[in-house]
Amino acid sequence: MSGLPGGEPLRVLVADDEPLARQRLEQLLKEQLDAALVGVVESGDEAVEAILALNPDVVFLDMEMPGRTGLDVVREVGTDFMPVTVFVTAHDEFAVQAFELAAADYLLKPFCDERFEEAFRRARERVEMEDIGTLREQLKTVLEAGAVVAGGEAGSSPYLKRIAVQGRGCMRVVPVDEIDNIVANGVYAELRVGRERHLVRTPLSTFEEHLDPERFFRIHRSAIVNLDEVKVLIREGGGSCLVQLKNGTTLPVGRSRREELEARLGRI
Repeated sequence: MSGLPGGEPLRVLVADDEPLARQRLEQLLKEQLDAALVGVVESGDEAVEAILALNPDVVFLDMEMPGRTGLDVVREVGTDFMPVTVFVTAHDEFAVQAFELAAADYLLKPFCDERFEEAFRRARERVEMEDIGTLREQLKTVLEAGAVVAGGEAGSSPYLKRIAVQGRGCMRVVPVDEIDNIVANGVYAELRVGRERHLVRTPLSTFEEHLDPERFFRIHRSAIVNLDEVKVLIREGGGSCLVQLKNGTTLPVGRSRREELEARLGRI
């Protein structure tokens, strides 16, 4: 299978500070008949120089490298000049959500051969379809939103302030402050923002870990609420309990969570 129209192979750059990860990507890429490995670098500074000098079609870009992170590399190069990007990361599922929206794909370390094959296929398809403009716009949105990765900039709050969600043909960023509640919906979580509903493939346990516990509380195995949006706590018979939010939504409260919820709401 040819990488580019005319049979030219895809020009691929690898940027990763871990020797074993670099070697693995090199080996896997050399097995691709439609790929030409044009460079391998091990720091963010080198990645910036290589992208600008070599003009690769695809870059496998590690998110955590000395000098500059992967997103720092994107900022320095500029989204208008970034090749099709596959992020390589050891971050958890929630953190890579934004990377997935703003890149051709991502590889979560450690990854298997099949997962690499899928990521490379997606990158190749983006190049062949000349769809890099869409990716650049989505990447620009992530950067302008201010890092959707938990922790953000050094010295900032360790909790998420924004969450990237996929809409119809576009990506948008939802400020955490606007979320009323989050409920489990099969393998997805449903973010409820007023009348809007956004599905993301992230478990509630991950949201529970990355949202500010002073603002958000998991009232049930299937629901997290914004405490500022709680209007009333309704006690029912048999020890069961409900919360009613300011928008009228009613959600069950797990029996083991009722006392802590009452304390969080200011019970003396």
